[in-house]
Amino acid sequence: MTHPAEGTAEAGHPGPSGRRGGLTAAEVAERVSRGQVNDVPVRSSRSVREIVRANVFTRFNAIIGVMFAIILVVGPIQDGLFGLVIVANTAIGIVQELRAKRTLDSLALIGEAKPQVRRDGAALAVATSAVVLDDTVLLGIGDKVVVDGTVTEADGLEIDESLLTGEPDSVLKRPGDQVMSGSFVVAGAGAFTAAKVGREAYAARLSEEAAKFTLVRSELRSGIDEILKFITWLLVPTALGLIVSQLAVERNDWQEAVRRMVAGIVPMVPEGLVLLTSVAFAIGVIRLGRRQCLVQELPAIEGLARVDTVCLDKTGTLTEGGMDLLELRPLADGRARHGAPETLREALGALGAADARPNPSMQAVIEAYGPPPDGHWRVVESVPFSSARKWSAARLAEPQGGEGSWLLGAPDVLLPAGHPALAEADGLGARGLRVLLLGRSPVPLDDPDPAAGLEPLALVVLQQRLRADAADTLRYFERQKVRAKVISGDAAVAVGAVAGHLDLPGADQPVDARTLPHDDPAAFADAADMASVFGRVTPQQKRDLVGALQSRGHTVAMTGDGVNDVLALKDADIGVAMGTGSDATRAVAQIVLLDDSFATLPSVVAEGRRVIGNIERVATLFLVKTVYSVLLALLVVFTHVPYPFLPRHSTLLSTLTIGVPAFFLALAPNNERARTGFVRRVLRFAVPGGVIAGAATFTSYMLARADDGTDLKADTSVATLTLFLVAMWVLAIVARPYSWWRILLIAAMGGAFALVLTVPWLSDFFQLELAGVRDPWLGVVIAGIAGVLLEISWRVIVLRSEPAGNGVD
Repeated sequence: MTHPAEGTAEAGHPGPSGRRGGLTAAEVAERVSRGQVNDVPVRSSRSVREIVRANVFTRFNAIIGVMFAIILVVGPIQDGLFGLVIVANTAIGIVQELRAKRTLDSLALIGEAKPQVRRDGAALAVATSAVVLDDTVLLGIGDKVVVDGTVTEADGLEIDESLLTGEPDSVLKRPGDQVMSGSFVVAGAGAFTAAKVGREAYAARLSEEAAKFTLVRSELRSGIDEILKFITWLLVPTALGLIVSQLAVERNDWQEAVRRMVAGIVPMVPEGLVLLTSVAFAIGVIRLGRRQCLVQELPAIEGLARVDTVCLDKTGTLTEGGMDLLELRPLADGRARHGAPETLREALGALGAADARPNPSMQAVIEAYGPPPDGHWRVVESVPFSSARKWSAARLAEPQGGEGSWLLGAPDVLLPAGHPALAEADGLGARGLRVLLLGRSPVPLDDPDPAAGLEPLALVVLQQRLRADAADTLRYFERQKVRAKVISGDAAVAVGAVAGHLDLPGADQPVDARTLPHDDPAAFADAADMASVFGRVTPQQKRDLVGALQSRGHTVAMTGDGVNDVLALKDADIGVAMGTGSDATRAVAQIVLLDDSFATLPSVVAEGRRVIGNIERVATLFLVKTVYSVLLALLVVFTHVPYPFLPRHSTLLSTLTIGVPAFFLALAPNNERARTGFVRRVLRFAVPGGVIAGAATFTSYMLARADDGTDLKADTSVATLTLFLVAMWVLAIVARPYSWWRILLIAAMGGAFALVLTVPWLSDFFQLELAGVRDPWLGVVIAGIAGVLLEISWRVIVLRSEPAGNGVD
């Protein structure tokens, strides 16, 4: 890139080393040796080794892995089928996190831009990390400011700092002004001296504080971990008791004793629940990916479904880049000669056509009116917009003959103090609108004051362009009882106006963050909780507002696209970044909206609710199994009888009554509202359901053993039949309300078990054989009684405790 800054330095502003040629090679080498180099910290995600270790060495894998290793020793291999769950669960976790790692590692705060620096009198492109302290960094349109510094040269230099401060307007920079890393040039050219490099730079400090790897909190995950932790403590004494009791019973066959001990322990671990949770999250991620929504951590979709407060950044979230022309207001004193509406529209179109580099305001004019008809207006000369002048102009040959200088700019600059139009413009500005004055002057543009003798003709009223989907998305959150709060670095009145256009409750009472009681945490939290719109918010204040809301028990999501949002995004329960926003925000957010569509958020919430509701539904199946397995183990220990099942029996029962049905149930539609208390709600039915199932199974087993004409294989078969029927009843309860596919699912599982009992090679493989008539029918009767007790438990314990309007179905 050729930088106009070359040769445009203003007098009195030499280079940082005292020479206009910039640093010498020796000076650069000296600074590198002192460590005064731009070693920008990168986003630190976990290494591949750490990811593999974190997913392999889990409590769940340790429990199941030890049991699987024991079966490999004592055999046969069909009793070790449960070990496949380890492989599947671990693979899903590793693959998903590696996918997120690739995304995170590809995102850097500064990016791969190569800034130009002046060294030894010449301009050369260097890597961002090669910029040293006191370097003269050249700037042109589109360049990113890679380090903090002080402007030394400026030629109409304008910097966009919206990603840092939230301010939408560019800032005119003069020699001596400060520039911050993370901003970029939108007009003019210049140069600056690098004053803070590496971790001292503003954007780098934000990035480094936000860079530490964190995992989003998941109530499902923590609840399952809590259950696993309790089961781990329960396993040790139970396993010891089972070993002793089975060795005492099976004195001549220690391998059989070990197999039955493993069969008693493995079902206590809800291994399928861990796997199914990972599968449900992964499928949710895939579904959202089709909607251009990148989920960087599996549990994030659960987190957003639990959110009750969404903090929205105005710029980039509720608004798009650009402006919309809202109204053209002719002024009373300008309507006589040049103030006809059609003339005004054509003049504005001509001004737009004369601007080679229209800013957002002029672009809105061009989009509204376009160029005038051919031959109506001719541009004689033009002056582009400048932040210093605060107006643009063109000398136009007019359709009715003659020439005039037409100016478009800030009313307070173009009009004298006390002019009536200023009051009207101020009133519109108080509503958060941008107001420009269109006027005509007979004075040529090369005159020292082209605005002299200006005839004010009209006010051009503009507003920031709202996202088309913003209003509908806010309505969705309102219906779902999720409070939306707009937090922006822009003026409070302007933010309130945008929120008001979207009909956000509380938009008429915006709060200037500079007035918040920062010294009083309780009062600050009250203000954060009460208000809906905040303006003039600094990056640290955004973070403080998120923390204050969390201190009041709220689950907070934060959306944003700029570096000024990074700290708040990281501290929020769920961070949502826009795909075209700052690299830093995408790096720390759990969810990235790749197409910048705010309307995707309801889909994320709905997907999270589907996952939460369905996992909670099927968790009951798994924990019923855990409870009846613990009960059976304890009863076996105290009665000194062989454990009723082998590991293959447990695998068969778990697959048909839990594993396969749970997979389909977990993927079904579910619009239940997300609620806290996952473990408590699941255990309400799992404990009594498990006790009923375990008692019924052990009763039929002991009655079968009392018949001297049967052997252990027949006793196990009766117990397996009883437990299958009771577990199917639990499945029938959990699957409600019924639909055709759910009825078909239950029938298919029953048919599969019937095949196992009737197909010889299957019954031999699973060692099942129902002998006689009495014991099998006795098992069916006991299962029927247990089913009635399950229905009573369900209706008394669960249905009566559900809040009105939020039933489990």
